[in-house]
Amino acid sequence: MPVPPIELDASALPPLGMAPAAFLRDYWQKRPVLLRQAFPDFRAPLAPEDLAGLACEELALARLVRHDRARDAWSVAHGPFEESLFPGLPDHDWTLLVQDVDKWDTDVAALLAPFDFLPAWRLDDVMVSFAAPGGSVGAHLDQYDVFLLQGPGRRRWQISVDPAAPTEFRDDVELRLLKAFTPTHEWVLEPGDMLYLPPGLPHHGVALDACLTFSVGMRAPSRAEMLVDFVEELAAALPEDDRYADPDLAPAARGGEIDAAALRRVLAALDTGARDPAQVAEWFGRFITRYRVAGDVVPPDAPPPVEALDRILAGGGSLHRHPYARFAFGAGGDGARLFANGESLPCPAALAVALSGRGPLDQAWWAALDVPSRELVRDLVGRGLLLPEAP
Repeated sequence: MPVPPIELDASALPPLGMAPAAFLRDYWQKRPVLLRQAFPDFRAPLAPEDLAGLACEELALARLVRHDRARDAWSVAHGPFEESLFPGLPDHDWTLLVQDVDKWDTDVAALLAPFDFLPAWRLDDVMVSFAAPGGSVGAHLDQYDVFLLQGPGRRRWQISVDPAAPTEFRDDVELRLLKAFTPTHEWVLEPGDMLYLPPGLPHHGVALDACLTFSVGMRAPSRAEMLVDFVEELAAALPEDDRYADPDLAPAARGGEIDAAALRRVLAALDTGARDPAQVAEWFGRFITRYRVAGDVVPPDAPPPVEALDRILAGGGSLHRHPYARFAFGAGGDGARLFANGESLPCPAALAVALSGRGPLDQAWWAALDVPSRELVRDLVGRGLLLPEAP
């Protein structure tokens, strides 16, 4: 079977230049691909000045990376920043990065819609970076899938697909930069071009002009994170008297020895017994909807009565998901389990599908709900996860 191309024109079938099934089969977590004109005639949903203003907000996750080329020295400063900082920056060799911009700006959030072929719970955030000419964050690799969409300006990207490429990090900088990087491919991205990179692929981007880059990142918890969380949940349910036991103990030949029989008993004690898919699904739904949540959702003082929601929606209003809310669901039988920011709630399947979607929820949708479903929606409004918006 021929190797799929590493560069293609996506303008005829944006954003992937192919059917989603073909992209997932040939590229997803397998190989990188440069998608020319994945977003034809792309216009950035925010300006560099907007990004700088956001970087000054108290709750924004912002970094400023500067590079001294003469000494190959890197410095990182963390926001929030003072507005007076930006006019004094040089005209080269620095990058401003702000994570979770989709939680702050609805136009940036709209960039996620073309990626709906991926499970919603896998989509993490849109990070936006502005780089002055020469700006970069150095050669590095990420442990998650990322789509790098080029906005205004141009950026040179270099990648390495060498399976033997070194992955050791420098120990003289705060950033996790590669000690050595030898590219196998190099491109200059224009506005609307997009580069997909699977996890663990070395890459290096440098701004040729003042430019914006929109990075759509995936949520990818490590096995260690998942194991710790799952085992903690299992351990919390174990009674205090469930302990290591050795009723079959034989006389010790050597008092200090941990023998093979003891190790077999240890392994038996450590066996979680977690073989029920429903139990794992329940845990994972709660885990993944609270994993790397951008911020806290503050609930209102009291949940509104159903009648109040009815008035808002009947008058042309709608319900919107809180920017920090994460919804997912697991189907089972006639109903479903709705997972919302780490909580698990029984929910009709059709309602779970709607709540886990992207668009606003309107009067027509509300009118079709039965009484228990309306009470569940009211509960989610009371938790602050759904926000009523008057017309």
